[in-house]
Amino acid sequence: MLIFIVRRLLQSVIVMLVVALIAFLIFRYVGDPIVSMAGVDTRLEDQELMRERLGLNDPFYIQFWNFLTNALHGDFGISYRLQQPAMRLILDRLPATIELAVVSATLALVLGVLMGIFTALRARSFLSGVIMTLSLVGVSLPTFLIGIGLIYIFAVELQWLPSNGRGTTVQLGWWRTGFLTESGLRSLILPAITLSLFQMTLIMRLVRAEMLEVLRSDYIRFARARGLPDRVINFRHALKNTLVPVITITGLQLGSVIAFAIVTETVFQWPGVGSLFINSVQAVDVPVMATYLMMVGLVFVTINLVVDILYYLVDPRLRVQGKGR
Repeated sequence: MLIFIVRRLLQSVIVMLVVALIAFLIFRYVGDPIVSMAGVDTRLEDQELMRERLGLNDPFYIQFWNFLTNALHGDFGISYRLQQPAMRLILDRLPATIELAVVSATLALVLGVLMGIFTALRARSFLSGVIMTLSLVGVSLPTFLIGIGLIYIFAVELQWLPSNGRGTTVQLGWWRTGFLTESGLRSLILPAITLSLFQMTLIMRLVRAEMLEVLRSDYIRFARARGLPDRVINFRHALKNTLVPVITITGLQLGSVIAFAIVTETVFQWPGVGSLFINSVQAVDVPVMATYLMMVGLVFVTINLVVDILYYLVDPRLRVQGKGR
C-alpha cells in the first residue's frame, strides 16, 4: 500500500511540473507583461529597467525555477487588470466556486447512483423508461441552454428563485459563505442543478450499465441458486463490484465540476473563480490565467490520487498484483 501511494505521489509531482511549465509558458510568452504593467507610453529605458528587475532577461531555466519557487509560496504575480495579487483574487472567489461545486457534486453523486441502481434493478418498468428518456436531456443539451431554460421557468415566469448572483453571504474568518442565509441558499439552487445535471445523468447511465453487466455474471447466478435474498445479492455483492469501475470515472467527473464551472458561473453571474477566469481571458490578464491553470491542475491531480487509492482499496486484484511484484 505504501509503495503504491509513493508511486502515485511521484506521478502527481511529474504532472504538476508539466502543468507548471505550461502555466509558465503562458505567463512568459502570452503578451508582454511590461507593456501590460507599465503601458505603451513608458520610455524604453524604463521598460528595460523593469525587465531587469523582474528577471525577464534571465535564461529560460532560471526564469522557470524562479516561477516554481514563487508558486510554492503562493506568489503568481500581480493581476494586470485589477493590480492585486493573483492568488488573493483566486482565494477571494474560491469559496463561491467550492460551495457550488460541493452541492452540485453531491446532487450528481447521490441522485446519479440511486437512479442508476433503480433503473438497473427495474429495467423494464415504466418509471425506468421515463428516467432514461429524461436523462437524454442532461446528456445532449449544452449547459448554458439548460441554465437559460431554468432561469426562464423558475425566475422569470414563476418568480420562485433568483436568476443571478449569490445572494446575501456571511463572513466566517476568511471564508464567505451563502449557506447560512435564505437568499444565499435560494440563489444556489438553479446553478447547482444546472451544473450537476450532466454529471448526474452520466453517473446514472454508467452505474446502470455496470450493474446490469454484473447482474448477468456467473457468481450472481450462483448466489441466486443458493437462495440468497435479492437485497443481499443486489446491494452486498452486485453493487460493490459495480462501484469498482465507477469510482474512476466519477472522481474525474466530480473534479471537472470545479474546473469547468465557467459556463454555469457566467450564465448565472455567480461570483466564482470561473467568472474571474473569463474576465481575465478577455483582458489578457496572464497572472490570473496562470494561477487558475495551476489550481485546476492541482484539483485534478489531488482527485486522481484519491481515486487511485480508493480503487486500490476496493479492488482486491490490485492488492494481489502489488504483493506479487
